[in-house]
Amino acid sequence: MRYLLYLLLLATTACTAPTSTNTAPAAPPPTSTSFFLGTYDDPGVHDPGIYRFTLQPDGSLTNEGRVAEASNPSFLSYNPDRTTLVSVEELDGGGSVASFAVNDTALALNNRQPTSAPGPCHINVNRDGFVTAATYGGGTLELWRLADDGMLSERLDVQDHRQRGAETPHAHSSYYINDGKEVLAVDLGTDEVWHYTLDEADGKLAPTSPPAVKLADGAGPRHLTIHPNGKWIYVINELGSTMTQLRREGGSIDTVASWSTLPADFTEFNACADVHLSEDGRYLYGSNRGHNSIVVFAVDQATGALTTLEHESVAGDWPRNFAISPAGDYLLVANQRSKNITTLRRDTDTGLLDYVTSTTAPVPVCILF
Repeated sequence: MRYLLYLLLLATTACTAPTSTNTAPAAPPPTSTSFFLGTYDDPGVHDPGIYRFTLQPDGSLTNEGRVAEASNPSFLSYNPDRTTLVSVEELDGGGSVASFAVNDTALALNNRQPTSAPGPCHINVNRDGFVTAATYGGGTLELWRLADDGMLSERLDVQDHRQRGAETPHAHSSYYINDGKEVLAVDLGTDEVWHYTLDEADGKLAPTSPPAVKLADGAGPRHLTIHPNGKWIYVINELGSTMTQLRREGGSIDTVASWSTLPADFTEFNACADVHLSEDGRYLYGSNRGHNSIVVFAVDQATGALTTLEHESVAGDWPRNFAISPAGDYLLVANQRSKNITTLRRDTDTGLLDYVTSTTAPVPVCILF
């Protein structure tokens, strides 16, 4: 009897023993990511405005429709806390900047302000809500400020590159550096990167000395990106199909070297557009319009020098802006002429790209995650 009781106790203990605690918790399911799309108007084909898309975990895209009415909202940017989205509007013979309140996945217009010159093509916001816009047609860099409620102020300042001696300026983009205290304005017409300090108290832009960094004649600088170390700046040159490294030391900025964005055997027309670094600063990407590819460079972490890794087809025509997804695993390309967005899978270890899918879109120009 005692032996039977012993066997019964053993069986009960085995049944109630705790299970192993070494089993790893199940990974959370992958989630989708929303982004806004800036477009060019296409009368009779799609409603003019800003659209929203969703990037699915498998790289496919879903068009969620138009979320704001706007005229040629070709470039978009967030304020730091992403409660406000600002956009340029390229109008016939003029232009404006617009502010929208962001409510999850919806946009509501706050207000608009006119630019002093035609062809606003790029917009940016610093951490204190100052807004700069570059005008291609006028060659100006213009300044506003966002109020706490997201409303745009009256225009605070205009820096006219023509009035400063440039014959044919075409300001193409602007970027904040030094915690938003300075601004770099890339001018395709003057082959320069203009350098300003921002006086937040007076709401003015003041040229530095020297006022600009000169690039090669005919390079046609268009956009730039800044390495996480804050010292290396990479400028993509539309007309020269090159990538130029600048180096910032103290208050001065100097050119270092340039690299072609094209394969050595490509001889047809090409015009570069956009440029982005991976979040870790190890890989640099640029878009080729004509060759219709994304060039991938490896960045030497000691010197900033570039090594070409590949040219990945965009499976479309005329790649304008492109964006790396927040997780870093996809690169999305806005192909203007073919009216599609291409999803490229990005290997975060090697930096290399692979085609996933292509999605029809209203004349895509700017992708904003």
